Amino acid sequence: MKPKKSTATSSRPTLFVAIPAMNEMAYLPATIKAIEQQQTQYDFQVYICVNQPDAWWSDEAKKDICLNNQETLLWLRNLQNPRIHLIDHSSQGCGWDNKNYGVGYARKVLFDTIRQQAKPNDLIISLDADTVFDKNYFQSVGDTMHQHPNWVALSLPYYHPLTGREDVDRAILRYELYLRNYFINLSLIGSPYTFTAIGSAIILRVNALNKIGGITPVKSGEDFYLLQKLRKMGIVGNWNPVIVQPASRFSSRVFFGTGPAMIKGNAGDWSSYPIYHCFLFQEIEDSYKLIETLFTQNIETPFLQFLEQQFKDSDLWGPLRKNYNTLPQFTKAFHQKADGLRLLQYLKQEQSRRQLDDIDSLKANWSFFQLPLPDFLSRAQTLEDFSTKELSILRDSLYDLETHLRQKEA
Repeated sequence: MKPKKSTATSSRPTLFVAIPAMNEMAYLPATIKAIEQQQTQYDFQVYICVNQPDAWWSDEAKKDICLNNQETLLWLRNLQNPRIHLIDHSSQGCGWDNKNYGVGYARKVLFDTIRQQAKPNDLIISLDADTVFDKNYFQSVGDTMHQHPNWVALSLPYYHPLTGREDVDRAILRYELYLRNYFINLSLIGSPYTFTAIGSAIILRVNALNKIGGITPVKSGEDFYLLQKLRKMGIVGNWNPVIVQPASRFSSRVFFGTGPAMIKGNAGDWSSYPIYHCFLFQEIEDSYKLIETLFTQNIETPFLQFLEQQFKDSDLWGPLRKNYNTLPQFTKAFHQKADGLRLLQYLKQEQSRRQLDDIDSLKANWSFFQLPLPDFLSRAQTLEDFSTKELSILRDSLYDLETHLRQKEA
């Protein structure tokens, strides 16, 4: 790819693309092709961190990954593309140590490297090495962030394409049912933490990343904690007219997320990714509606009691009232406590404690979302009763509703 001559003005941000890559030789070329085909007025640079622990070179079970990474590095170097910048944490002597490794550390290295090169108004496009997108993707995200200067980040719409493999398609569709039910319910109760944390579907401002001190390098889930920190600082948008399409595949490259969820689910265990019942979100909303009362006096709701237990503090709100003496300040402080992690913990606890069934929750949510009830959904006794085609119909119905909600909030 020859560098595209930029028509950018001095005020137009540069787009810095950040891609962690491990064992990705089968997928990365499609992502690079999508990048090569971008039609955009924005200048952009691509940073790729090829990585794995150094000890894997001595592990026969892992050595194939090391060799795959070397093939990836050679392929990228042979492109001789001045826009592509390689960070080698794969070659012998360059890999991670035994404690600090994983996609979170790769993203940290990428983001920190970009922060040293970028201007405060520049944008980081967080991608994965198995993600494709339309030729107008870069232009669209640059324009969207320009149109919403109060957004510190953007959590993009996504859609996992089907593969034609029954086991893969059923697993990714079931995982999307989990993700989209979660997002839609949070959106309908007006939660500040309405976002889906997918590492290949995040745009962030460099100045916002600087303000939070960069990304915290956890082994997995770094995208969730990154968006949560950014949301506590400002608004995380959810709408862009061009979506990303991450690959649908079984993968153990990360410790949790799409690939591991699919592997676990394919083995029959979806316990970590239930369909949360809309009633639990309504309980959270009930507490949201009582923030004005909580500002002046203690009250009890299931969610507020849960927060007191989590923080091991029976007077959780008294200090907040003293330190934040206006209702808007107190409301903001409340949501700093009742953040996305606490919401998820509450949902997990109560879904399990009340033994809420996935199929019953899905049917209840479908009614709450006011979606037409398909006959096959009304007849089903478990999620396993659905054919792949039926799962796809359910996914697409939720995708359409989610798209409407995302666009409405923009």
